[in-house]
Formats: sequence, structure tokens, C-alpha cells
Amino acid sequence: MGWTDTHLHQFIVNESRYGVPDPDWEDGTISEKGIRIGSLLKTPKDQIIYEYDFGDGWEHELELEEIFPFTSKTITPACTAGRNSCPPEDVGGVWGYSDFLEAYKDNQHPEHENMKEWIGGYFDPTEFDLDEINQVLREEHGTA
Repeated sequence: MGWTDTHLHQFIVNESRYGVPDPDWEDGTISEKGIRIGSLLKTPKDQIIYEYDFGDGWEHELELEEIFPFTSKTITPACTAGRNSCPPEDVGGVWGYSDFLEAYKDNQHPEHENMKEWIGGYFDPTEFDLDEINQVLREEHGTA
């Protein structure tokens, strides 16, 4: 996604929640440590809900579409397709992102300059670079 993993998150599979359990708050969260995605998504059409930044309320529905054959030349993990940029971290969820885009795209908007400064000058919501994403994945997983 491009986010920094600095917020609480959880994965929901059926009635089970996987994440980082809080020892001071027993809520049934199962530790995500050691859980592999293949143990949760086993056959095409299996789904997981991924929630990120409980304050912003990002919720993503992930569905296993296809399992590709593995060969010794397979590079994993890999992104096979996608579109658009990841919303900026801490933008305020879906509604905040909509407000951000409105102000950022309209140079007459009273918050336009503030949004440009906040994002660091340039942001293209339609940008998606498959090669760059896969390079980052290879670097993070030691296959580069």
C-alpha cells in the first residue's frame, strides 16, 4: 500500500481477527505472528478484510483470485496488477481523502496551498508503477 504500518490494524477472516493483541485488553485478537497468508486464503474466492488505522477507518476487502504455479524462477511476493496511488498516510480515511483531493486539485480552493505543503508538493492520485512496486517488494523480502 505504501503506508508506514504505524497504526493499528487487523485481518478479519470469518469471525476470527488477527493482529497485535493488547495484553491489557482481551478482545479475542489472535496474534498475527507466524500466520501465513496461505493458511487463511486457500482457494479462489476466499476473502479477508484488512482494516488499517482504526481512527481513519480504512477497510479493504481482499479476495484470492488465482493461485499461480510455483517454479524456482518465481519471484514472491509479487504484484501482478493494480491502479491508482495509495492515499496518503493520516489523510483522514475515505472522507478525508476526498476532501484532500478536492483541495489539492483546485488551485482556487482555500486549502490548496496547505494540502500541497502537507503532501510535499506533488501527488498524482492516478499514478501506479507496477515495476516500482515489485522492486520494493523484492527489497523488503531480500529477493532483489
